[in-house]
Amino acid sequence: MPVNRVLAGIAVNDVEAVLPWYEQLFGRPADARPMEILADYHFPSGAVIQLVANKERAGRSMLTLDFDDLERELAAMRERGVETSPLDDKTSDKVLIATTTDPDGNAITFVQQR
Repeated sequence: MPVNRVLAGIAVNDVEAVLPWYEQLFGRPADARPMEILADYHFPSGAVIQLVANKERAGRSMLTLDFDDLERELAAMRERGVETSPLDDKTSDKVLIATTTDPDGNAITFVQQR
């Protein structure tokens, strides 16, 4: 099964309400608003993160983002006002880890391969 691209969906209560937080997280506004209930963030790797208004599923999504320099990215997020956990270098011998949650309670994990 050849997959061309993966689009990760994050279920939120209200796209408009969470967009300011995601703008802080990614340091920029959404790249597209194809529908009223949808906002897209596009990345050079071909990945797409979609914020989708879905009250029944809001707060139950999980997303993992992989960075080359996690310490730098965490510092930049914190400068933009996003609270994250401290960098965890003990839990895994494969990755460095940090976490946060969006305003609806969706879990976002940040990793860096060791």
